[in-house]
Amino acid sequence: MITPPKSLLKYENPVLIRTTTDTSKDPSSIVPPSRFPDGASTSTSLDILNAILPPREWMQDNQLWVQHVSSAPCTRMEVVQLEEHLYRQLRQRQAKEVGICPIRRELYSQCFDELIRQVTTSCAERGLLLRKVQIEINMTLDTYQTLHESSIAYAIRKAFQAVENKAEVEQRNADLVKQLQDLQNQLKMNKARCFEIEREAKEEAENDKEAFMAEINDIMEIRKNLKAKLEETFVQK
Repeated sequence: MITPPKSLLKYENPVLIRTTTDTSKDPSSIVPPSRFPDGASTSTSLDILNAILPPREWMQDNQLWVQHVSSAPCTRMEVVQLEEHLYRQLRQRQAKEVGICPIRRELYSQCFDELIRQVTTSCAERGLLLRKVQIEINMTLDTYQTLHESSIAYAIRKAFQAVENKAEVEQRNADLVKQLQDLQNQLKMNKARCFEIEREAKEEAENDKEAFMAEINDIMEIRKNLKAKLEETFVQK
């Protein structure tokens, strides 16, 4: 059994169209009963109302039912009740307050349909204009939703690419770490070599200084001896 879901849009009582036990008749040839008793003709407003908000159909116990939107004018109390019903449905169905939410969009769309119905019953032209505004808003929302879904798909693709490149990045990172360790070891070796060279240079300089001082001392001793001999020679003469 399939029954229509509850809606904020106000409908009339459902009408039985046919049963499925008689399969000899073409369903498309069955004309639904008139909504107007005593052979009254439909008005322009009602035709526009049915064109804007088509009736809904469903099967129940092998019977086809049709339910038209209500053509009764609304009152101020009905508008207040519509607002209360909207907020109650938002809370009961746990619609999101921000962001893209199909539930919230569905409920506000039903509320907009009900407002269009209420306006159309009093002025068909205003109802048609509101319907055009609703269509334009829906097109804009669909565009934004498509853009949002495209951005999400792009982000997912980038995430997959990052996962696929993760092994390459990790290998590159490991190579860089090893290269850094090698450079650090080489730096330590160069520092040790520099320290050894400086130590050797310092020892060599000290040795050269000692050798130079020893040579100077030897020269001074030789000079002293020569001077003494020279003085001795002058004294003997």
